[in-house]
Amino acid sequence: MLERTKKHHTDSVRFIGSTNKVQELRAFAAKIGLQEADDSIPWREAFPEFANNVAGTTLSGFRHREAMTQTRLAEVTGIPQRHISEMENGKRIIGVVSAKRLAEALHCDYRRLL
Repeated sequence: MLERTKKHHTDSVRFIGSTNKVQELRAFAAKIGLQEADDSIPWREAFPEFANNVAGTTLSGFRHREAMTQTRLAEVTGIPQRHISEMENGKRIIGVVSAKRLAEALHCDYRRLL
């Protein structure tokens, strides 16, 4: 059964009016320290926990897309499961030879894993 939930307040506001008045409002907002919001932000700002391990996160994403466990990927590629775990967690670099073996099993371009 669905329950009613409160609608969250938003931080953005839109104004309708003459160009002069909107410019005055923008100038006042800047004067008191407000900034105009952009609709998009860099992914590294939104997900800082993934920014330092792009290759490992990519490997994990491709593995999940193919519905494979680390154990199954290890069986298919011949790379020890421990090494795959270390690659996904950023503790081991993915070399070119390993990337090619992983890419073949995960149906992707090996360069995406480097």
